[in-house]
Amino acid sequence: MSNSPFTQQLQGVRVLDISRVLAGPHCTAMLADLGADVIKFEVPQEGDDARHLGPFLAGESVYFGLINRGKRSVEIDFKDPSDRQRFYELVADADVLVENFRPGVTRRLGIDFDTLKQHNPQLIYASISGFGQDGPLSGRPAYDIVAQAMSGLMSVTGFAATGPTRSGESIGDLCAGVYAAWAISSALFARERHAPGAQYIDVAMFDVLFSLQMTGLSNLYANGVAPGLVGNRHPVSTPFDTYRAADGLVVIAVASNRLFERLCQCMGQPELAIDPRFIDDASRTRHEPQLRAAIEAWTAQHSVEHLCDGLLEAGVPSSPVWDLAEAASSEHARVRQLQFQPPGAAVPCVPQPVFFNGRKPRALTAAPRLGADNAIFGLNPTGVNP
Repeated sequence: MSNSPFTQQLQGVRVLDISRVLAGPHCTAMLADLGADVIKFEVPQEGDDARHLGPFLAGESVYFGLINRGKRSVEIDFKDPSDRQRFYELVADADVLVENFRPGVTRRLGIDFDTLKQHNPQLIYASISGFGQDGPLSGRPAYDIVAQAMSGLMSVTGFAATGPTRSGESIGDLCAGVYAAWAISSALFARERHAPGAQYIDVAMFDVLFSLQMTGLSNLYANGVAPGLVGNRHPVSTPFDTYRAADGLVVIAVASNRLFERLCQCMGQPELAIDPRFIDDASRTRHEPQLRAAIEAWTAQHSVEHLCDGLLEAGVPSSPVWDLAEAASSEHARVRQLQFQPPGAAVPCVPQPVFFNGRKPRALTAAPRLGADNAIFGLNPTGVNP
């Protein structure tokens, strides 16, 4: 389904993207999906570090391509006075700027919020960092794994036998990018309605990951004890986990007595629903090992497909555990338009996932070559890479 003017909510909004690698570029890619004109500023000759991160296809980073769709690229040296002056001129006509330098770097380069708002009193300036612009940890370098480790998220991810582990994706970077895009959109709306003037947005990966831990925080606040590792199991509801089937793992997610009764009927053991050990969610959680043994004595006799078919027919949430290739190739992914092949792109792009009135906004161009738009913006016009 093609884009229409209605799905280009940010058409006419110009975004200057001086961020690199993941959190900032993910934010600005989401804005580009909604029609914003995103100009990516990169180090001359080298470009964004993400251009050099594998895997590569036809000499280009697939990783870079996924998170820089729909943008334009300009090479700039912020230490060069003439480049910096031209940048100030571009700032005057921009709506948004996104950066993810370590706090203090933009001030040294002369591109901080206080400097740039003098050139554009309406500028929305978003900074993404590991620990925010102030606080005792603000000066620390922070990769995603650091934010996961210090936010408490890693401490509840993994199995007791193997210890804490990071999430399988860089969710600190990605979620910070999503929150930044949300904040920028809110600031644009506020600027139009009731808050004219420059606005400064401060997004920290640590803050984002901390704020997302609703289950863990509820346990901490209720019990005064930090939650620990429970593997795939839900820390409060039981049975809510992966269970061993004859040919793999099956997910069973039960969070009410009614669903537990249905599960027991599927197992052919309706008496379990009135067993005092399993009479309610709290009791089932206290006696989780015994309940797991009973469930796996049943699931181990059947295939994942057979189990899911029966459980879903009975209204019990269940699923196989797909790998990423299975998810990407599924019919559901096709119908939900999770992937899109821009003209000339070697690999698909994955646009923002939201539909607006049945349509999904998405950037219509692949990631740009380094410096592809130098001449247009009068920056280093001879430095365009062949």
